[in-house]
Amino acid sequence: MPGSVPKRVLIVGGGYVGMYAALRLQRKLPADEVEITVVDPQSYMTYQPFLPEAGAGNLEPRHVVVPLRRVLRRCRVLAGRITSVEHARRVATFEPIEGAPRELAYDVLILAPGSIARTLPIPGLRDVGIGFKTVAEAIYLRNHVLSRLDIAASAEDLAIRRRSLTFVFVGGGYAGIEAMAELEDMARDAIRFYDGLSPADMRWVMVEATSRILPEVSRQMSGYTIDVLERRGIEIKLNTRVESLTDGHVVLSSGEQFDAETVVWTAGVRPNPLLERTDLPLDDHKRLRCRADLRVEGVDGVWSAGDCAAVPDLASSEPGATTGPSAQHAVRQAKVLADNVVASLRGDALRDYRHEYAGSVASLGLHKGVAEIYGVKLRGLPAWFMHRTYHMTRMPTFNRKVRVVADWTLALFFRREIVSLGDFANPRAEFEQAAVPAEAHRG
Repeated sequence: MPGSVPKRVLIVGGGYVGMYAALRLQRKLPADEVEITVVDPQSYMTYQPFLPEAGAGNLEPRHVVVPLRRVLRRCRVLAGRITSVEHARRVATFEPIEGAPRELAYDVLILAPGSIARTLPIPGLRDVGIGFKTVAEAIYLRNHVLSRLDIAASAEDLAIRRRSLTFVFVGGGYAGIEAMAELEDMARDAIRFYDGLSPADMRWVMVEATSRILPEVSRQMSGYTIDVLERRGIEIKLNTRVESLTDGHVVLSSGEQFDAETVVWTAGVRPNPLLERTDLPLDDHKRLRCRADLRVEGVDGVWSAGDCAAVPDLASSEPGATTGPSAQHAVRQAKVLADNVVASLRGDALRDYRHEYAGSVASLGLHKGVAEIYGVKLRGLPAWFMHRTYHMTRMPTFNRKVRVVADWTLALFFRREIVSLGDFANPRAEFEQAAVPAEAHRG
């Protein structure tokens, strides 16, 4: 209300839910009505569906992220982490990137820290595994794959060449399939410039513990995707688990063993562990129990959506069904959540989140894809075009849309870059080696 003390809205997480909710709240509520604070370790939101293309060099990595401070001009953006929440006191403990932790008080809490990689206690995974959830991981993986080609082309030892050119992806969901397909396409394009190497020298292996890949689409489209990938020489190992990865030696549950220098882990996600350090109700999967209007059950003033929230799926006929951890749901839930926060502050009626599943699209490399939209199945070039069109329309801000389209347009006339900037992983290594130790100088 005008003249009253502004409500303090604390948003934990700057991903799909956090950024879209903050953007909508700052548009609908005047500054004298709310003070919005957004907390995230990164100062940008990553549009994750474009990570495979960024990793393959089709898109400039900076163009798949949205700077939070640029779009959330009326919000205070804090770089750091919320490490615990005590809703009984309405405070959250904030740990900045540097400095001592402090408490942030709030009136309204939007808890959307997202998810982290779901890993298993596999020997060697911590040492050799590479994730694929962030821009940094996508850039690192691109550089790593290209550097393996450099190593293989320079080595005379056949074992070194074979190990360098073996690429293993664990997890056959969208993240794993798209990342593997895009990077294999990039490596196939790049290896033509390496003397003594050919695409046949590379080995790409997808390991999936269940009986199918891409569970979001029909079995027919899943089978089609397997056929497309296998025609490219990619090995799809279903009903197979990774038993060990010690020193890059891959041991599968089928008994097969081989060496690989590249192991990418995309075997699902789990809710952020922060949720377990709150006094809020969680379900059996450690997600926040939410109502259909996106309020957290049993408490007042707390809202959630996205990967960390168990939101009833009103469009499903299955009792107790909840919405899946997809960008499609997160973006739409964020808008309903923000509208309901505004309604609750003004005493208006809330509305439930309900969204019929539209379908799925996936890129399998340049000019290759698979899509299933409202029951219509597309393959190859039409599916690839649909994938790009859909995600371009969902990319936040006009600025980023233009930059993404510009990247794609330039790619029509110029081949993608195949330069490995592997030194980015440790840019100070050469300087450290050149620097004279203080002890030696004194001597």
